[in-house]
Amino acid sequence: MVDYLPEDAPSTEAMDVMVQEFDGAVPNTRVMINNVSIQEALAYKEQLAAIDGVSEVTWLDDAIDIKTPIEMADEDTVESYYKDSNALFSFSIREGDEVAVTDKIYDLIGEDNAMAGEALNTATQQTMAFTETMYAAALLIPIIIIILVISTSSWVEPLFFLTAIGVSVLINLGTNIFLGEISFVTQSVAPILQLAVSLDYAIFLLHSFSDYRKKVSDPKEAMRLAMKRSFPAIVASASTTFFGFMALTFMNFEIGSDLGVNLVKGIVLSFISVMVFLPALTLMFYKWIDKTQHKPLLPSFKNIGSKVIKLKIPSLILVFLLLVPAFLAQSQTSFIYGIGEQPETTRAGSDVVKIEDEFGKSTSMVLLVPKGDVAKEEELVQDLEKMEHVTSVLSYVNTVSPAIPPEYLDESVTEQFYSENYSRIILQTNTGTEGDIAFDLIEDVEATTGNYYGKEFYALGESVTLYDMKNVVQKDNTLVNLLTVITVALVLLVTFKSISFPIILLLTIQSAVWINLSVPYFTSSSLVFVGYLIVSTVQLAATVDYAILLTEAYKENRKEMPALAAIKKTIDEKIFSIAISASILSSVGFILWITSSNPVVSSIGLLLGRGALLAFIMVVLFLPAMLLVFDKIIEKTTLKANFYKEK
Repeated sequence: MVDYLPEDAPSTEAMDVMVQEFDGAVPNTRVMINNVSIQEALAYKEQLAAIDGVSEVTWLDDAIDIKTPIEMADEDTVESYYKDSNALFSFSIREGDEVAVTDKIYDLIGEDNAMAGEALNTATQQTMAFTETMYAAALLIPIIIIILVISTSSWVEPLFFLTAIGVSVLINLGTNIFLGEISFVTQSVAPILQLAVSLDYAIFLLHSFSDYRKKVSDPKEAMRLAMKRSFPAIVASASTTFFGFMALTFMNFEIGSDLGVNLVKGIVLSFISVMVFLPALTLMFYKWIDKTQHKPLLPSFKNIGSKVIKLKIPSLILVFLLLVPAFLAQSQTSFIYGIGEQPETTRAGSDVVKIEDEFGKSTSMVLLVPKGDVAKEEELVQDLEKMEHVTSVLSYVNTVSPAIPPEYLDESVTEQFYSENYSRIILQTNTGTEGDIAFDLIEDVEATTGNYYGKEFYALGESVTLYDMKNVVQKDNTLVNLLTVITVALVLLVTFKSISFPIILLLTIQSAVWINLSVPYFTSSSLVFVGYLIVSTVQLAATVDYAILLTEAYKENRKEMPALAAIKKTIDEKIFSIAISASILSSVGFILWITSSNPVVSSIGLLLGRGALLAFIMVVLFLPAMLLVFDKIIEKTTLKANFYKEK
């Protein structure tokens, strides 16, 4: 995630300076070895340091002189590293080699000891990204086939849908080679999201083809008419998702751009596949569709419109009562800015619990201050040691001695503390990597350091990175949501040539988004921010299709009959198609939630699954009520409405 911060973020600049000035990096991994003496712990330290890709292994002997009895040393300092015969080591794992290095460490420490940290989280997610995507697809494709078989009248038609979109998904994955690299979050989410949001295009086209086959004997002519009729609906549907995903590319936090580019590419490829490849495939094998016809597997949805309309007043009252609390609640949700906690069912998750049970939470933070003024450095270190939540401070002045000039000592002693221009101070804190306490401590440390060095210092570490991430993504949130709403509104404006239709449709779907995103606030659970940001965009862009489908049909029916009759007929005609589309997107979301051990992917799944269901409910209950209530305003604010006039 650090790689996706903008280059001008303070922690990114700090990392660049540290790479130039020092060989070692910020500690990003902790290992706990059980039931060892000090001498055995020192031997483990040497073995860890000998692993290629491991650097800056820190333990008790770096904080105190262990030649003297440890009973005489500061108890808090000792217990940060060695407690009840358990030793806790901190070190850095080379970026890019997390999987290979963590595997070697596991081989060394065995099953009984524990490892945790940012590098292990990265390794775990990278390992799981591909296998979990395959697992999710293996569960998802049979479910989608079942949904499609139920919704069509041919046993093989679902294979045509999946082939057309599947080809575009594979091409999209293949073209990622031209991007150089993509995030494992994108790898986990993008293929399945692309499948879910673009399957509608294939459904629109083949349903239309099926209708024209009943009217026209020539399959080619039926396909030509089907393409002409379904083209506006497919373009409108693709445009809303296209512009919604484009909004993600404007994020400063570049994970949005990474995912946005992939999804935009996917939508374009799916659109081309449905309009070019699917018609050719269908015309080549349409006889298979004819030979595998079956009776409808679901009862007809006739007269459901009459039942839905009876709920119009309760629907309006309920939504308007929920709207303001949901809007306020979703803006007050507490967020996780990192990758979130590993599930305890995984080794990575259970190891975190073991280490924290013994040593508590621990996060490393590094300060780089200008080299030269030893007295100033010593005063700063003393102030830092007194701070609440700081458990130990490692620097030249308190580990070696301010009285000994560094040039008199061997470089192996001084290199971890001094570079040509900077002095390095390593803090261990007992906060988590993020949250109010961790972020308040960062502000306190930076303010204290600023008292001595002004702005001439750098701070870095996982918690500092997450602090920067918080500041970056909060600005992104406003921008992305605004861009999504504006672009979707413009697409709706062009589609319906109306001012009122876009407002009603956006209110319907945005209400579903707010209700969905307010749930974590009311359940007192934190939300992974990347998931929140992506879903607030994806849910609006993807589920507004349901509203477009219903409203487009209502607009046509309204030209031939009064508002009430038109809305009843529209619901009868379209509820089935909308239910199929929503059930596919919802299934995708819930399967991602169930199958992924990556907290970011899992949270995206849960929000998406719940969001699709809420959007379906809003489109079927709230939208028809709004169309009825504002019928006269819609007529006046729609270009060439030509609504039916009762005589």
